[in-house]
Amino acid sequence: MEAVLSREEACARFELPADRIGDLVVIAERNTVLGTTPARHDISGFTEPLRSHGGLSEQRVPFLVNAPVTGLPAGHRLRNFDAYWVGCAIAAGEPLPV
Repeated sequence: MEAVLSREEACARFELPADRIGDLVVIAERNTVLGTTPARHDISGFTEPLRSHGGLSEQRVPFLVNAPVTGLPAGHRLRNFDAYWVGCAIAAGEPLPV
């Protein structure tokens, strides 16, 4: 395991919506999958779907633009999910929606 976080810790660290996060967030180390085989993990009784995303080792995603990015809130760090609104704002020649 690389990390085990409470809901509150995970939401603060990764900017996640608390109403969609379980009690714990478990993060595996690089090149590690949690669990064994599908046959040993019967999730048919779950009322909510499992959420699975890349680990911490996969967070760095290149974010390249061909125009200046201005209008960001102080201290904002561009992340991969910012690409859509940055691209739309640049294409429209408008300031970024903050």
